[in-house]
Amino acid sequence: MTAVFTEEQTALRHMVRDFCDTHFPESAVRQTMESGAGFDPELWTRMAQEMGLTGIAVAEEFGGSGAGQVELNIVVEELGRALAVSPFFSTVVLASNLLSALSDAELNQSLLPGIVDGSTTATVAFIEPAGRFDEDLSTAGSESGGQWTLQGTKVNVLDGGTADHLLVSARTDRGTSIFEVKAGAAGMAVEQQDTLDLTRPQAQITFDGTPARLVGEEGRGAEPLSSTLRLASVSLSSENAGGALRLIELSADYARTREQFGKVIGGYQAIKQKIADVLLQVELARAAAHQVARAADHDPDVLPLESAMAHALTSEAYVQAAYETIQIHGGIGFTWEHPAHLYFRRAKSNEVLFGTPSHHRELAARQLLGQ
Repeated sequence: MTAVFTEEQTALRHMVRDFCDTHFPESAVRQTMESGAGFDPELWTRMAQEMGLTGIAVAEEFGGSGAGQVELNIVVEELGRALAVSPFFSTVVLASNLLSALSDAELNQSLLPGIVDGSTTATVAFIEPAGRFDEDLSTAGSESGGQWTLQGTKVNVLDGGTADHLLVSARTDRGTSIFEVKAGAAGMAVEQQDTLDLTRPQAQITFDGTPARLVGEEGRGAEPLSSTLRLASVSLSSENAGGALRLIELSADYARTREQFGKVIGGYQAIKQKIADVLLQVELARAAAHQVARAADHDPDVLPLESAMAHALTSEAYVQAAYETIQIHGGIGFTWEHPAHLYFRRAKSNEVLFGTPSHHRELAARQLLGQ
């Protein structure tokens, strides 16, 4: 029987888990979350320079390790298991993938080495106030005298308040295009949004004649963006699986120690059945996440179907695990002081991030029907 992961991949998982257990305990997560800083710059630098995590999926020519989606998903799963507060998803999963897809050699050489060494953070601004992120864009780019400017608003920009660079989708005369905007650019207003998941800061960003740099070719941004969001679904599937795994661990630990009527609650059939049902869903979610990561590396033709199905399945499994964990813990599980509450918020936030389960089921159905 072939092992699910190689020795190197297993070693990577152990390394990241040890790092997260040491540097992202619940107390540290809450402290960073409540500080308003968005993330701990010192830890981000260590993740980059000591661990090499920020460059794991970046090509070697830009200083990265050039690993595949499987390795990236391992890292994301462990960060998700710990609820690590960092700009990893926005910078590595979104921005790095979009830069690679756009193949703008000059900008890649300018930004990717900084992402690899931890000196640069970036994000992708693509969601419109109406909730859309396809061809029907209200944000517009216009050129005058060789200088591009942006006009419009983006919402739910992951780490938008702390990113050094933003990659923004906008409508031009030739179609959807991608632009790079530096933090603090003229005419750009950043407003932190109140969201359910406080461990993942989001911002609304308004552009009013903001200077921007066209990335790649004008009108050729739709497919790279679509490809990037597909890979974001692949990574989000692993984050969902990692968070759900931690929840089943919390539930099992509690059921083994909490006593009622002179007996640990794990001895009651109702609790045992509940934990068993959640475990089944969690294992299915992990299997789906691992499968779609391999598809991204080795079978891209099936990726549109696999990513949609994995996204829907893992999102729902995470939410279900969060609900059941709260129920198993009883009253304490409903309180803000308990970690189950933090995971519940991440699960519900992830449920609508990059599209709801229903949206991704529709995408999967279209793929199956050849539409």
